[in-house]
Amino acid sequence: MSSINILFEDNHIIAVNKRPGEIVQGDKTGDKPLCEFIRDYIRDTYKKPGNVFTGVVHRIDRPVSGVVLFAKTSKALSRLNEMLKEREIKKVYWAIVDGNPEPEGHLIHFLKKNQQRNISKAHEKEITGSLRAELKYERIASSDKYHLLKVHLMTGRHHQIRSQLSFIGCSIKGDLKYGSKRGNGDGSIHLHAGEASFMHPVKKEMLCIKADPPEDSLWNFFLERIK
Repeated sequence: MSSINILFEDNHIIAVNKRPGEIVQGDKTGDKPLCEFIRDYIRDTYKKPGNVFTGVVHRIDRPVSGVVLFAKTSKALSRLNEMLKEREIKKVYWAIVDGNPEPEGHLIHFLKKNQQRNISKAHEKEITGSLRAELKYERIASSDKYHLLKVHLMTGRHHQIRSQLSFIGCSIKGDLKYGSKRGNGDGSIHLHAGEASFMHPVKKEMLCIKADPPEDSLWNFFLERIK
């Protein structure tokens, strides 16, 4: 079984730090998804016979890393889904981009998904079939080639951060689908879900779950400069 990097766990929820390349739910590849690894972990750790409830609260893209939430009970899943719908789960991402981003930005676009190509194109104005997408970012640090952005996601659209940053000429490193000139050798992109803050669905206590980005020289370079 794949080792799982557990960030938080209690009787109601479990949060993990997803590695690039892992999938949250099953897809056409047939690869074993993270939700099944977590189900196996709960069954083996707590000696639970039969089916084990593992509710997927949200997903992040396969090449992206970071915090992913799962519910261990149907009650927790229902409440977390409602909180997600009401934008009560606050997410912060780290993105390493090229281009020349402003020190800070507030981006509002309308995204239209191309199902066949699995890509979402950003438009400045609303078009038929598009969905409003909003985020804010801060430029935290820079190198000769790249910039580290802290991204506050305000809506949750398909490939939202990737599409919106590409639209302003700041593609995420390694993201060939959205304009990066060169891919990363492991198929990852330099986008990381670093924080998720929300009210515990049962205990009603505030949680802020944080995840470190993958170990590589570029992430390490930037993290050293913001400590």
